[in-house]
Amino acid sequence: MHRATLREVAERAGVHPATASRALNAATESMVNATTAARIQKVAKELGYSPNPIARSLKTSRSTSIGLVIPDLTNPLFPPIVRGVEDVLRPAGYNAWIVNTDSQNDIEADAVVSLRQRNVEGFVFATALLDHALLKDLAESSVPVVLVNRSTGIADIPAVTPDDAAGIQMAVQHLVDLGHREIVHLAGPQDTSTGATRRKAFRQALEDQGLTHDADRIHLCETWSEEAGARGMGIMLDSDIPFTGVVAGNDQLALGAFEALTERGLTCPADVSVVGFNDIPFIDKVSPPMTTIRIPHVEIGAEAARMLLEQLDDPTRHPRSVLLPVTLVVRGSTGPANPARTA
Repeated sequence: MHRATLREVAERAGVHPATASRALNAATESMVNATTAARIQKVAKELGYSPNPIARSLKTSRSTSIGLVIPDLTNPLFPPIVRGVEDVLRPAGYNAWIVNTDSQNDIEADAVVSLRQRNVEGFVFATALLDHALLKDLAESSVPVVLVNRSTGIADIPAVTPDDAAGIQMAVQHLVDLGHREIVHLAGPQDTSTGATRRKAFRQALEDQGLTHDADRIHLCETWSEEAGARGMGIMLDSDIPFTGVVAGNDQLALGAFEALTERGLTCPADVSVVGFNDIPFIDKVSPPMTTIRIPHVEIGAEAARMLLEQLDDPTRHPRSVLLPVTLVVRGSTGPANPARTA
């Protein structure tokens, strides 16, 4: 089957191939007279012409594509963030190559090499660790990168993150307002900014409230998963630490806490109240519906895409990071403290 060429489109429309190329590129269409552009686009449609993005990127060194690196696409946190990225990129004439790394460094490194071979112009990373060798290499190579939901210690890499510390403070304050004085924390992995920041904020919030904030009130979970949350909650229940409230590092850890409580014959929130973090899709449909900290998922992705486009437009632009506000969403997993649990 013959594939129409740009030259054939140009000849049929009676214009130079360079004019046809500009008219068929969203980023340069405005450089062509509107009537002429419409005629070229009509001819292209009639001939079934579609641009070859790989050939264009080889010729111009611009692929109008970016790499979007996600740790786990099955995690409900990420699809709304991806949507936000694409909502901004598409009108700008860009598209995203999405890769899933399963939080494995070797998979991530191979994916980045592959994407760079495809001439992607920059990256949005949701996989950042506090100490991330690959990100350091990209920063030193002046590759445009923006982080989403997490940050790192590399000053030259901008990030769009929710206000984790404020969210944890809201969660603790909510439990205190319900009469809870014995509160524990299921913390996420400490090699991520989300895990480390939320753990630190939890201890500070307890201290600010004049509550016991010993280190044994925090269980460090090895992954951001329901399984890790269930194990952590089981360990807390087997300890001698009295508690009536749980602040989880994210909603998956909180779901694990639900599971462990049920296995022990305890009821949430009658026996133990649980607060999650992120407000992932459908978390209001679990039983009981989860009280959680809502982060602006779509806006996080959208702002990251805007910042990356700014870098691509002006590589000399000084990197900036953005902290977005969070809100407490109260549902059925929190209630008044049960004094019998601390007797």
